[in-house]
Amino acid sequence: MILYACALGLCLAAALLALPRPRAITVAAEAITALAGVVAAVAGVRATLGHGWSAWLPDLLPLGGLRLTLDPLGGLFTAITGAVTVCAAIHGIGSGAARATRVVMPLFVAALLLVPAAGGVSTFLFGWELMAMTSLLLVAAEHRDRPSVRKAALWYAVMTHLGLVTIMCGLCYLAAGATGDGFDQLRAAELSPIAKDVIFLATLAGFAAKAGIVPLHVWLPRAYPAAPGHVAPLMSGAMVNMGVYGVVRVGLDLLRGGPVWWWWIVLALGALSALYGVLHAAMATDLKRLLGYSSTENMGLVLIGVGAAGFFAADGAGPLAALALTAALLHVVNHAAFKTLLFQAAGSVHRATGTRDLDALGGLRTRMPYTTALFAVGALCASALPPGNGFVSEWLLLQSLIHALPASGVAGAVTMPLAVGAIALTAGLAVATFVKAFGVGFLARPRSPAAERAVESPRTAICGTALAAAACLLLALDPALVLPTLTEAVTRVIPAGRPVTGEVTLRLSAITGSISPVLIALALAGAVTAVLSLVRTVAARRPRRTARLWDCGAGPVSARMEYTATSFAEPLQRVFVDALQPESAIDVTAVKESAYLVQRVRFRARVPDRVERRLYEPVLAAAVRLGARARRLADGSVHRYLSYGFYALTGVLIVLAVIS
Repeated sequence: MILYACALGLCLAAALLALPRPRAITVAAEAITALAGVVAAVAGVRATLGHGWSAWLPDLLPLGGLRLTLDPLGGLFTAITGAVTVCAAIHGIGSGAARATRVVMPLFVAALLLVPAAGGVSTFLFGWELMAMTSLLLVAAEHRDRPSVRKAALWYAVMTHLGLVTIMCGLCYLAAGATGDGFDQLRAAELSPIAKDVIFLATLAGFAAKAGIVPLHVWLPRAYPAAPGHVAPLMSGAMVNMGVYGVVRVGLDLLRGGPVWWWWIVLALGALSALYGVLHAAMATDLKRLLGYSSTENMGLVLIGVGAAGFFAADGAGPLAALALTAALLHVVNHAAFKTLLFQAAGSVHRATGTRDLDALGGLRTRMPYTTALFAVGALCASALPPGNGFVSEWLLLQSLIHALPASGVAGAVTMPLAVGAIALTAGLAVATFVKAFGVGFLARPRSPAAERAVESPRTAICGTALAAAACLLLALDPALVLPTLTEAVTRVIPAGRPVTGEVTLRLSAITGSISPVLIALALAGAVTAVLSLVRTVAARRPRRTARLWDCGAGPVSARMEYTATSFAEPLQRVFVDALQPESAIDVTAVKESAYLVQRVRFRARVPDRVERRLYEPVLAAAVRLGARARRLADGSVHRYLSYGFYALTGVLIVLAVIS
């Protein structure tokens, strides 16, 4: 508890130190935030290893007071938040962020630490609202510089507070059926099946909105590009995890599981989010928007694991449930690592070039070599290719679903193959997505003056990004390092034994023996070294001749001859045209002298978000029409206003009379 309290105290101290303007004090505040992350990570790891604690301060908050309980499950998410904070804070040292950003960011970290340590409903809701408000302030921090930030902040404010309302309704309904609002009292509550169903669905909607799950994801691709460069890693690597934490905490812990159809819904939402997110990521040309949709994809994969765990637990297959939940939580850890790395690299690119448009980037390999190498590591991990850390968790998730087929009955025989297919298709599209992002954005020729003038990021930014890359490599080469902490967290909510306790190996059918991630990495490194050595040897033996290659008279290759991000995604767009429904327009401008002579042709193409268009835009249009008509009610008449109050009071009295 002392370490956790020190972490919160350091966050508050960093926020106070960031108030003055001197640069030295600002750097000290950012360094203290990084130190708070280190202390929080240590406190979280200790909790996952069995050194949990509880505390109750009844006078600090109204209603139930401040209840804090850090068990292995909460400790895991606390450790993830602390590790992401270290990388993000170091990356942000000397970034020149606005004073409001420097002050609010430590408070945001404190809120992220408070949510998984909450031991009661009132404390949980307080931490959740603090997290929502501080993150909203960070999203809107640059609203004076970029007009698009205002719209993004509005979307985020509405979605996050609607989610808070549904979570509050569900948890308050749960607390009403218990003897208090403490989590121990909620676990002992005896509720009817209908009440449990209402509580689970209400909280699932709020947690899914925070995790960016389709169809409640619309805030995410807007908020990430709007947030400052070193804040987006915290939102993607730590904040969205709280949605997963809420589903696991309420569904598997407080409600002690539930019927199978609960987890069918979770699994279906996860599969839909994974496919929908990766498709839009493959089409996106804005680098941060691409990474935002990638977060929707990865949170969908995590929910597939959580849904499968709940499904197996409801079916009585405890070890399978524990294995699926272990895979899901391992992917939470891996996603936090590589998404922190990718967002920090994307922030460095935006700071150096002033743009996030992949079609306007290129040539960064020679101008930003360290950022390019670090982004390559993150792209490999996010593509779920060996030896990346994303490959390990997705492989384990696939294995948990495949091995469940013989023992999962008819429902599992239908559901699990569909989930396996969704994961496999998602992995393939993720490879194409990050090949596009890395190849077009970093390896291609520069397509704009801003890309040509790009310079490498400061050392602190490189150090923060390199820490995230080191975490990715460590998790890829030795995933068993985090298995003890994951096992303790899993057995906290599914007491079915320890499904994974030793080394992690990849067992290949029809091949004797097993291959570990370390051996895969060594084999790949050896193969690459051998190929490069062979190429150099052959090139050295061949006589050198200076000759101009045949180029059809077009001259040397230019940026206009290379693939853009839009053209690279065109084949995939054609394959999934029914799902994406892209829009295109051609504007032809003729010369003044003759309408038959063309002066300029302009082509525009975009892939709109179908969920936003089909679901949100009609609702918003109806709200605008209703608001326009409601203006007639406010005509300035005092008598009419008094009648409104009379009718409202009469209606309330009638409802109370009927209820009583």
